[in-house]
Amino acid sequence: MPAERDDIEAPVAVLVVAAGRGLRAGFDAPKQYRRLGGSPVLRQALTPFLAMPEIARIAIVIGAGDEARYADAVAGLSDERLTAPTLGGATRQDSVRLGLEALQSQGFRGTVLVHDAARPFLSEALARSAVAAVRPGTVAAIPVLPVTDTIKRLDEAGRIAETPPRDRLVSVQTPQAFAFEPLLSAHRQAAAEGRAGFTDDAALMEWAGHPVATFPGEPANMKLTHPEDFVRAEAPGSPLVVRVGTGYDVHAFGEGDHVWLGGVRIAHDRGVLAHSDGDVALHALTDALLATCGAGDIGDHFPPSDMQWKGAPSRIFLEHAAMIVREAGGTIMNADISLIAEAPKIGPHRQAMREKLSEILGISLDRCSVKATTNETIGFVGRREGIAAIATASVVFRGAD
Repeated sequence: MPAERDDIEAPVAVLVVAAGRGLRAGFDAPKQYRRLGGSPVLRQALTPFLAMPEIARIAIVIGAGDEARYADAVAGLSDERLTAPTLGGATRQDSVRLGLEALQSQGFRGTVLVHDAARPFLSEALARSAVAAVRPGTVAAIPVLPVTDTIKRLDEAGRIAETPPRDRLVSVQTPQAFAFEPLLSAHRQAAAEGRAGFTDDAALMEWAGHPVATFPGEPANMKLTHPEDFVRAEAPGSPLVVRVGTGYDVHAFGEGDHVWLGGVRIAHDRGVLAHSDGDVALHALTDALLATCGAGDIGDHFPPSDMQWKGAPSRIFLEHAAMIVREAGGTIMNADISLIAEAPKIGPHRQAMREKLSEILGISLDRCSVKATTNETIGFVGRREGIAAIATASVVFRGAD
């Protein structure tokens, strides 16, 4: 049977989940540590709770290896309610359970608010609504918003199977509020039975047999998920402009036993004639990125007459172009490279090249594309005299005209 509450003035703790990797956000570090308006997202997510004297304890679950990032995010916060961080698990569900176990080991009992670190725009008013929502007879309550779009349910073939009535649908936010002991018990039960895949704690409580109440959420309490979310957050109300740049590079073959393509060293019976390492893929992409903000081309920044670039790795050029884009207020959305060569074969190395692009640009792998084609024996490429690359980059700028 669902548990009931008999503690009207129960102490309140906050559990902030900051253990995710945030890959869809497209950055080289978890999104909760990215700076937004000069301050880490996680720090901003903590701000409303730190301002509420009714909060007795603030616990944070972080990912393994993020200790230094966490220390930087909370540097200068001397609030004694902020407990030492707990290391999370492989999934959000695991991380919440581990955070609850840590609170339980500290003797906590009362109401707990579970909040996502990627929601930095939470207001004190909404946080207080969450606290007030858990009262005698209520063990779970979540903030919701009405759905304005028509929602469709698909069948296994991808066809429309159902159109649910929109007036019965809501989208869900955090912080979600719970009686502490029933929530911990539900998490322990799910772990013991190997039940995984709950996308939020309310779903887990539903599974455990507890009714879940709702209270109004706030449209501003958005979750930062994709790169464009950060762009909008930096300049709310400003237009978003997508700029697309292209680049082209070619190098003739010469003596050697390898070529560099997409940041990957590939064994070959020829080398390339070039001042740097001759990576046509990264050179073309460098020009494409520079084009999105009118910053000239690779030769303007790294002239071949400058001997310091002789034999230099081309990732230096691409990193520089990415920095220029970011300093101009741009967010790199995707990078696409087409290699044109009769040899070497690109297929066996395509994934390694995509991974290298993801690493250099600090964007997710699904935003990095590498393709290859031959020139059907036509022209200098067809005669195996050289290799060429065409690159396209798309960048979103905030507040641009």
